[in-house]
Amino acid sequence: MTKRLYYADSYLKEFDAIVTGCTPAKKGFYITLDGTAFYPEGGGQPCDTGTLNGDIHISDVQEKDEEVIHLSDKEIPVGTQVHGVIDWQRRFDLMQQHSGEHIVSGFIHAKYGYNNVGFHMGSDFITVDLDGELNSDQLNEIEHEVNKYIWQDIASEELHPSQQELADLDYRSKKELTGDVRIIRFPGGDTCACCGLHVKRTGEIGFVKLVSCQKFHEGVRIEMLCGKRALDYLNITNNENYTVSTLLSAKVGETSKAVERLLNENQSLKSKIIEMENQVINDIASKYVDCDFVLINKSGLSPDNVRKITAQLIEQNKCICAVFSGNDQEGYKYAIGQKDGDLKELIKEMNTKLNGRGGGKPFFAQGSVNCSYSDIEEYFKAFN
Repeated sequence: MTKRLYYADSYLKEFDAIVTGCTPAKKGFYITLDGTAFYPEGGGQPCDTGTLNGDIHISDVQEKDEEVIHLSDKEIPVGTQVHGVIDWQRRFDLMQQHSGEHIVSGFIHAKYGYNNVGFHMGSDFITVDLDGELNSDQLNEIEHEVNKYIWQDIASEELHPSQQELADLDYRSKKELTGDVRIIRFPGGDTCACCGLHVKRTGEIGFVKLVSCQKFHEGVRIEMLCGKRALDYLNITNNENYTVSTLLSAKVGETSKAVERLLNENQSLKSKIIEMENQVINDIASKYVDCDFVLINKSGLSPDNVRKITAQLIEQNKCICAVFSGNDQEGYKYAIGQKDGDLKELIKEMNTKLNGRGGGKPFFAQGSVNCSYSDIEEYFKAFN
């Protein structure tokens, strides 16, 4: 049974231990120690990483049958004394995130009665799933109250109540608990059963940023950040916003209005372009009425406009109508149609001879060919 040094002191960064087991694993070796400060994955908190004896890397830590299993990149003989060093920056970050999540969940539960029904501590965001809905105003209020509480620098508490004390204790938990139950309390903020590691004082969390709140199942999913993660996120978004404000010649606090104005202008220009394109389509199609065969080459058309011109042509002609757009270097987009016609064999043959591909309905097909326009004219001579 491994002695859990991380519970005796969650701020322990280095320790000495004796190797009690070493077995091969797919990606290294499973190492057990008589005592460890490496926290194994559990309670929603990812595991610690770090080193043994300076050059032996520990990339994963799990708990199995009351033993803490360390995934090592090297074999270590049983009985070897090792010096462990955990990645403290990672550990402290995870403690900040975990403690911040407890307090946010506690405030929401106290204010709205919602339960935390899912919690994931990812490498970027922390997600909290609730069984009730919150709007943006409520989320902002919770964020304000949580940070006001954090900045009071309140000491956290670890409790191991008796079964009677546990029965009388108002605490959050996702399941019924028996035996030795570990309770983490942030007085006035949250009381929750938890096997994870937490900061000693709320001030160490720094601050909490509730990034988003989306509908999820019967409630909502909140994305949040604490401490350095929150600071890094705000620095990134601030830098991006400053760049946008410079590009749009807008004040930093008014970029959304500038973007909205730009989108409206863009939509207006799109409408004018569509109107002009439709006029071009009408002008081209108006030149071909009651023809025996129509072959058009018009550069600069989009595939959609090639289709639109062809569709209009086959409405005013009973013959085969073919429209191409492109150049000899890059090839040509095409649309070919004949009202109530069957062009399957024609398209198949044309694609073969003109190095093309495409298809569609029997009376209308779209695609592209990789050839010169003179090759296209030569192929369609038989239809004139």
